[in-house]
Amino acid sequence: MLQIRLHGRGGQGVVTAAEMLSLSAFLEGHFAQAFPSFGSERTGAPVVAYARIDNKEIRTHEPILEPDAVVVQDRTLLTALDVFAGISDQGFAIINSAEAPEQIVPELCERLPKGHVLTVPATDFAMQKIGRPLPGAPMIAALAAATGVFKLESVQKSFQSRYPGKVGDANAETAALAYEFIMNVKNGGQNA
Repeated sequence: MLQIRLHGRGGQGVVTAAEMLSLSAFLEGHFAQAFPSFGSERTGAPVVAYARIDNKEIRTHEPILEPDAVVVQDRTLLTALDVFAGISDQGFAIINSAEAPEQIVPELCERLPKGHVLTVPATDFAMQKIGRPLPGAPMIAALAAATGVFKLESVQKSFQSRYPGKVGDANAETAALAYEFIMNVKNGGQNA
C-alpha cells in the first residue's frame, strides 16, 4: 500500500489534490481513498489531506502517521510544521519550490535515497496555464513521475472529468509540465 500525506494551506486545493490523486489511481484499476484533516478551516491555515493506493481493498481509515510519500504544496510549511514526520526511509518528498531540494531540506536529502526528494515549481506552472496559484495538478503529476505508481494521463483525466472544459484542460497542461520536469530531473537534468 502506498500512503501519501499532502500538506498545504487553505485555498490551495489540497483536499481536491488528494481526491484527484485517488481518482487517478482508481482510473488505473487500483483501490484508492482520500480524506482531509481540518484544523481551523480558513484561507491560509495549514491543511492536511491523506490518500492511500493499493491493489486490494483498503480497510483502514485513520490519518497517515508513517507516509511513503509527502507532498508539500506550500514551502512556507517547512519551517512552520514537521511535515516530514514519520516519512519512511525509502519515502518520497515532493516540494513546491523552484529551488533545489539540497538548498531547502539538506538533512532530508541526506536521509532519503537519491532522487526521492524533489522540488517542482508547481505554482509557477499553475500561474502559466491556469492563471491562479493552484498547485494541485502539477504536484500530483510530479508524484506520479517520481513514484511510477500511476500515469500522467490518469492525472490529466481525473482533473478533466472533475472540471470539464478550459479549467480541466489547463490543469492537464500544468500536470504535463510538472511530469516532464520531474522526468527530466530523474534522467539527469537539473532540479531547479
